[in-house]
Amino acid sequence: MSPASPLPRYAVIGNPIAHSRSPQIHAMFSAQTGKPLQYERLLAPLDGFAATVQAFREQGGVGLNVTVPFKEEARVLAGARLSERARLAGAVNTLWLRDGAWHGCNTDGVGLVSDLLRLGVVLEGARVLLVGAGGAARGVLQPLAEAGCARIHVVNRTAARAHELAAAWSAAGVAPGTRVTAGGLAEAGVAGGWNVAINATASSLQGGAPELPPGLYGPDALAYDMMYAAHPTPFMRQATADGAARTADGLGMLVGQAAESFLIWHGVRPDPSPVLTALRAALLAKD
Repeated sequence: MSPASPLPRYAVIGNPIAHSRSPQIHAMFSAQTGKPLQYERLLAPLDGFAATVQAFREQGGVGLNVTVPFKEEARVLAGARLSERARLAGAVNTLWLRDGAWHGCNTDGVGLVSDLLRLGVVLEGARVLLVGAGGAARGVLQPLAEAGCARIHVVNRTAARAHELAAAWSAAGVAPGTRVTAGGLAEAGVAGGWNVAINATASSLQGGAPELPPGLYGPDALAYDMMYAAHPTPFMRQATADGAARTADGLGMLVGQAAESFLIWHGVRPDPSPVLTALRAALLAKD
């Protein structure tokens, strides 16, 4: 048996997990900041999240990124030791040990907002269409509202889920200056069009786009897909055909949320830009 690594141990946990780029991202952050670490992929059985986390802890693990389908279980594991972002999102994607217990945060929304700002989007006063009402959408509502969006309209294939999310957000009383409304996919339009439309569904992974009506985009509008690929996703292609001036995928969000996790763990914020450039080049080279 090899001796235990003297480096602090981190991992990304999920199922499936072999595709995750988190080890490369955190290795680049480590080299950039001079913070040495060990970072790996951790496959957990679908019914074995808590046991896998416990085994990781017993082997010296001190921090975890959490991906599908365990973000809600991670919130339960952290109990009351949640950041405000995690509490409002109802999900945790970042865990760290402190005082002998797991603490949780959700950095997805921070990653999204930082990438939108990188792309030159003006969020102050913006009108935003948010497609989807699951955990991905829930996780980004607070950061979008706190960035100054005037209105966020949540639409979903099942309209009731969108209305439930909007009602829960209103009841939370956070960022009351942002108007959050809801409806079905067919109710996605607005007079004058949206400034930003965000696809928070997994439709692009399934080779399709949400069944949205035409005429959604205002002047210089951006369509943003949380999924990413070497080529424009189905949602991005749909948006371009519907008149969106610009499109972007979610690779920058992935790097941005990882940078926020790195900050939580190590107390230093890495620069996402060179990491994003390297990942994009690797994605295109594999195509």
